[in-house]
Amino acid sequence: MLNSIVSHLPALEPGSVWLVGAGPGDPGLLTLLAARGLAEADVIAHDALVNEDCLRLAHPDAELEYAGKRGGKPSAKQRDISLRLVELARAGKRVLRLKGGDPLVFGRGGEEALTLVEHNIPFRIVPGITAGIGGLAYAGIPVTHREINHAVTFLTGHDSSGIVPDRIDWEAIGKGSPVIVMYMAMKHIAQISANLIASGRSPSEPVAFVCNAATGAQQVLETTLGQATEAVTASGLEPPAVVVVGEVVRLRASLDWLGALAGRRLQPDPFRQAGQVLA
Repeated sequence: MLNSIVSHLPALEPGSVWLVGAGPGDPGLLTLLAARGLAEADVIAHDALVNEDCLRLAHPDAELEYAGKRGGKPSAKQRDISLRLVELARAGKRVLRLKGGDPLVFGRGGEEALTLVEHNIPFRIVPGITAGIGGLAYAGIPVTHREINHAVTFLTGHDSSGIVPDRIDWEAIGKGSPVIVMYMAMKHIAQISANLIASGRSPSEPVAFVCNAATGAQQVLETTLGQATEAVTASGLEPPAVVVVGEVVRLRASLDWLGALAGRRLQPDPFRQAGQVLA
């Protein structure tokens, strides 16, 4: 049945580009369409955050081109990456641009797609599970829970210049969003925490950092907004990380299903739990 479904999926045609989301890490979270594209691509231009296990699904003859961008490290300019996709497609290649998470959620997929449109290159967008949802699920933290929140805000911790975006209305988000999920925020957590506390958030509000989400190297730090900076420094953890602020973090005491597989005893009432845990 599975092979029958895959065989009826669209094919990656020569001279075209697929912008594909690889999900937060676990290759099992790839979509069927992403897996088909990986098997058919002549060239795969992949990001730094793509799990190498995902690349094992590539055709044996496929070219793998690194096109990652990491903050503070030497990397290709975004315009050069976009134009490289155009160049490869014009050479008649089946091109797959593989990005961690979802290509359109803080992934610059929109910028790359606009360049393809500019140069009349046919393309397809293949969504992936964004780390702000899937990565937190692997940590046992739901982004919504009916008894806690009916809204969630996703934001980036830094802009193209590498600093905290000045166009974010921290006061409005701090007052209006019960759960805040942040990408690329660990480096600037001191400023971000201060902004949120200044907007009225309690220093005792739960915060979690999920590093290397949905991989064998996943680590989770639970702390509070007021202690976040010191806790991160003391932990020695480093990006990539997803950061979540809100009462949903307490649910990890009950929903840490990966921890349960390793022997952790889950709690039926997570809201009695408090404190700081590094798992």
